[in-house]
Amino acid sequence: MTGTLTVAGLGPGNETLITPEVTVAIAEATDIVGYIPYVARIPAREGLTLHPTDNRVELERATHALEMAASGRKVVVVSSGDPGVFAMASAVFEAMDRAPHLAHVETRILPGITAMLAAAARTGAPLGHDFCAINLSDNLKPWSVVEKRIRLAAQADFAMAFYNPRSVSRPHQFGQALDILRQECGRERLIIFARAVTTPQEKIKVTTLADARAEMADMRTVVLVGNSLTRCIGPYVYTPRRAE
Repeated sequence: MTGTLTVAGLGPGNETLITPEVTVAIAEATDIVGYIPYVARIPAREGLTLHPTDNRVELERATHALEMAASGRKVVVVSSGDPGVFAMASAVFEAMDRAPHLAHVETRILPGITAMLAAAARTGAPLGHDFCAINLSDNLKPWSVVEKRIRLAAQADFAMAFYNPRSVSRPHQFGQALDILRQECGRERLIIFARAVTTPQEKIKVTTLADARAEMADMRTVVLVGNSLTRCIGPYVYTPRRAE
């Protein structure tokens, strides 16, 4: 007997930004699987079992979800933002890759509004031309790889979105990232700190690399850095859709 597995994005925080497609999937689910604070966003109801787990067990979480779906359950794995951006969609397919007997499970990925897009919309259009997204956590890759990607992206003049910039366990690395950006981009490059965007705790700060400090960011912050043409117009930040 085979059920279904849906991997869904809950958006950046505001409930109105959850897509109708995701809302329907959650309403039809028998089981919700995910990181503790994301599962906490799902209201309890009869016939629904919630499976909250810690943040560093992505593969175990994905395997458990696949096993439940294979047994006939309607399982939804929830992520914040978009599940394909530094989230659970990749973990589900990696779990399938490691356990091919689960690859027959009917699986679909439902997109969501990710934090960088919500932050960009709040401030104008800072990602209006070519951009890249880099996860600054070194949990799944060496810090040397992170540094190389920051430097090369800056040299290529991408606008950049940085996820997971600074945590209690690695308070100094974001400062190192800012140093690389100053070296490659100059001190006057615009940088945006968007914390808890779309929630009541939202805080947006637009400044320059000269005035940016590591303590301006935490794990609820997405950081956007403009390219060489990014500018302010009144309260807005935008990147022209052209290159020089």
